[in-house]
Amino acid sequence: MTDSSKPSAPINRRSANITQGKSRAPNRSMYYAMGYEEGDFVKPMVGVANGHSTITPCNSGLQKLADAAIAGIEEAGGNAQVFGTPTISDGMAMGTEGMKYSLVSREVISDCIETCVGGQWMDGVLVVGGCDKNMPGGLMGMLRANVPAIYVYGGTILPGHYQGKDLNIVSVFEAVGENAAGKLSDFDLKEIEKRAIPGTGSCGGMYTANTMSSAFEALGISLPYSSTMANPHDEKMNSAKESAKVLIEAIKKDIKPRDIVTRKSIENAVAVIMATGGSTNAVLHFLAIAHAAGVEWSIDDFERVRVKTPVLCDLKPSGKYLAVDLHRAGGIPQVMKILLNAGLLHGDCLTIEGKTIAEVLKDVPDEPRADQDVIRPIDKPMYAQGHLAILKGNMSPEGAVAKITGLKNPVITGPARVFDDEQSALEAILAGKIKAGDVMVLRYLGPKGGPGMPEMLAPTGALIGAGLGESVGLITDGRFSGGTWGMVVGHVAPEAAAGGTIAFVNEGDSITIDARQLLLELNVPEAEIAKRRAAWTAPSPRYTRGVQAKFAFNASSASKGAVLDAY
Repeated sequence: MTDSSKPSAPINRRSANITQGKSRAPNRSMYYAMGYEEGDFVKPMVGVANGHSTITPCNSGLQKLADAAIAGIEEAGGNAQVFGTPTISDGMAMGTEGMKYSLVSREVISDCIETCVGGQWMDGVLVVGGCDKNMPGGLMGMLRANVPAIYVYGGTILPGHYQGKDLNIVSVFEAVGENAAGKLSDFDLKEIEKRAIPGTGSCGGMYTANTMSSAFEALGISLPYSSTMANPHDEKMNSAKESAKVLIEAIKKDIKPRDIVTRKSIENAVAVIMATGGSTNAVLHFLAIAHAAGVEWSIDDFERVRVKTPVLCDLKPSGKYLAVDLHRAGGIPQVMKILLNAGLLHGDCLTIEGKTIAEVLKDVPDEPRADQDVIRPIDKPMYAQGHLAILKGNMSPEGAVAKITGLKNPVITGPARVFDDEQSALEAILAGKIKAGDVMVLRYLGPKGGPGMPEMLAPTGALIGAGLGESVGLITDGRFSGGTWGMVVGHVAPEAAAGGTIAFVNEGDSITIDARQLLLELNVPEAEIAKRRAAWTAPSPRYTRGVQAKFAFNASSASKGAVLDAY
């Protein structure tokens, strides 16, 4: 057991600043108005950052978890202080101007948590979230505040069903493309639309929400098995309540997020992301999380972990199974135990429970169960190396991110089809104007140019539905949904709005995407690129007021996490 298991006092060391002494009588008056009693002022004040919202099914099942956490805090001797955090539904905003607010919401969520915890002198905080940006935004806020904290993920959604097949939100995006290509009837499209999402929870594959929650479990900032539980199931509420009780103990031991989120624990998290086939968004978010933690971590570190970590799990979007199947097969602890035994995890990293990773995994079987094929043994992986690769070349000298496993055509050289916005690209696909061998370039969609670096699930889903997912390349300085697969390269940096090479691509230029050599190259002479650069002028900002303008002005490069405080 680590030294951090030793208790320290007082448990209300922070909140005492606003609850103790005669000069704080006015403060206590306000607490009395909310039902506090005199004995409550020696208890820890514990924030509950509640992401409940009826905006999206990802978050509409969070209130019961927040309520369970509140009960757990109070039973363990704490005072629960509830405050709200916002959310954006990526699935609903996808393909619209609203998607530009998604990454912005990551920053807003982190600001909310840092502000409330800091302003109210909270002794600890429990964060409850569901949709994609809730996780990185929540952890970034926890790290900035750096008081004892735990993350409670809202849980995954259960699959929908139609004609004997499991469905999820990505099924609908791909069905739109199939319908446009004449491969799916209007009736079947409507039935898939109605049946894909049967209830509450986050999108069911190893998409961004489940990727980040799994990574949080690997970090040790969430409880074991909690990341793959389904939102409707009772075990999810029980886990939320247990999380609250664990947090009270962490407050007693003064275990803080920056004690947990270290370079070694981030390596653990990234190894689990690779082993589970997680989302490209994890690259962007862990760059931002490392920044918030004050940990040295670069985009090249992902490649270092990738080459030594096999893909062990057969999960959507490119695989067969959903997060609920992973849970039944042994969950993230089983994946971690396999990696630990293979020397691919640091077992000495601290968790919020005060145990090390090795101690947490002590009783987990060494090998996956023989009656399942969701999790593979280390000697029979899905792929020998991880799937999230960093591509470089004259189009992305700072790096770009691609999923490279399972591609039938890992190399493509073709003519550029250039679009300065997402909608015109989508219209071209649906109108049948994109052909096999083309390389689509979607630009001015980066952190500054979008602004907000929107996700491109609508175009990629349409390509897959049209049967072009393996034969058309797509390059963007924007992002991709965790549900995306195919010959796609995102996070191209520098972005077009910052004068990156992607801004100088002309219609018909030859472009090479080489997943084997990790190369992204514009096949145009350097002298011609220099000529185009000299003639280029930055476009006017798309927003001049409000959060989008602030984001565009302050955002760092995608290769640095698109953070707003990299001063």
